Amino acid sequence: MQYARKQYMDQLIRKKDNGRIKVVTGLRRSGKSYLLFILYRQYLLENGIGEDQIVGLALDEIDNARYRNPYELNKVIKERMPDKDKRYYVFIDEIQFVTEIPNPYVDDPKEKLTFIDVVLGLMKLPNADIYVTGSNSKMLSSDIVTQFRDRGDEIRVNPLSFAEVYEQYQGDKRGVWRDYYTYGGMPVVWTLKSHEEKSRYLRDLFNRTYIKDVLERHQVNNDTDVLEILLNVLASGVGSLTNPSRLSNTFASERQIKIAPDTIDKYIGFFMEAFLIRKAERYDVKGRKYIKTPVKYYYSDPGLRNARLSFRQLEETHLMENVLYNDLVRRGFDVDVGVIEQNLRNDSGKNIRRQLEVDFVVNRGDERCYIQSALSIDDPDKKEQEIASLIRIPDSFKKIVVVKDYVKPWRDENGIQYVGVEDFLLDEGLIFR
Repeated sequence: MQYARKQYMDQLIRKKDNGRIKVVTGLRRSGKSYLLFILYRQYLLENGIGEDQIVGLALDEIDNARYRNPYELNKVIKERMPDKDKRYYVFIDEIQFVTEIPNPYVDDPKEKLTFIDVVLGLMKLPNADIYVTGSNSKMLSSDIVTQFRDRGDEIRVNPLSFAEVYEQYQGDKRGVWRDYYTYGGMPVVWTLKSHEEKSRYLRDLFNRTYIKDVLERHQVNNDTDVLEILLNVLASGVGSLTNPSRLSNTFASERQIKIAPDTIDKYIGFFMEAFLIRKAERYDVKGRKYIKTPVKYYYSDPGLRNARLSFRQLEETHLMENVLYNDLVRRGFDVDVGVIEQNLRNDSGKNIRRQLEVDFVVNRGDERCYIQSALSIDDPDKKEQEIASLIRIPDSFKKIVVVKDYVKPWRDENGIQYVGVEDFLLDEGLIFR
């Protein structure tokens, strides 16, 4: 089963030969190496690039261990580019494996040679187009982009989208939504057959890859239990408003563990840096300002979220919200959680203020769309509750309610559009046409 990864292929093709370093980033095991070494390499070969013009090195392989030395890496790549009249395409996978070594040409022992020196040197060659990937406990992908600053173009690879899975899904398409919000979009998952195989793979990813990366990178081995619990708490409350202070109270009351809010905030930052967790800020729609706290956290893959909880909490309403958020981010939109303040009078005649929530405020340039995620609106009271925030937004931007049910898209008297979740995820032009 081969996924075309068209979104990322299009980005690579557009950036080809642009004189900048192409940095492929994203969650580990989301398909970065496959994208570069299989799909993009195949594209180059099909478009007139010769085999000898593609120079590829996977530095996590034992056969290439010697090239983790910056000098050796620089030397072998240039040896594989013997013809100055030819254009070469250089792929370096897991580039963070390159070790730092003292610079023999300066007296300062703190001066080191790193992979940055190698890649920036290669970039200056007039006949080289450079592509790198990297993510592990020594150097997560987000750091690589920072190191290259304005000399690199990032291609952020996400797990498989619902649309990608839907296209290749084997069997009755009516089962794809349930399977997707259960097992997520990690590519290897969709090569496995049974629930046991899929759940074991996802749990192993956490234990042997993600958690290990964070522990080794940040030297927090003494807090392994805290990291594990925090991941579970975030998984249980996915899409719920929270902040480090509330999470600290949860640890104290439910686990009898005293941990400072600042420490929790730092640990969440580790997970975000590793692309495991995403944070959605709150935005006051009427006041046109951001609200610092509380915020929402989402898992970058619902299957990984479910694996944290041993597939015991498959609440479709929260998982649907998580899937929608991930897909909106994948499409390149800026996504916030919306807040609408409403002034009311209680039975005693006292003025009270309450906050209504818009699940997603989606921005693209000067365009905006408000989106509400609702499992069902069959009950009139439920529908009124779901659209209460939307009808109070004082502007004319598009408003959409995404429901789980299979429905033909329609609009109500308030101009609010209703669409089924599968149609929404399969039609990327539905938001901004």
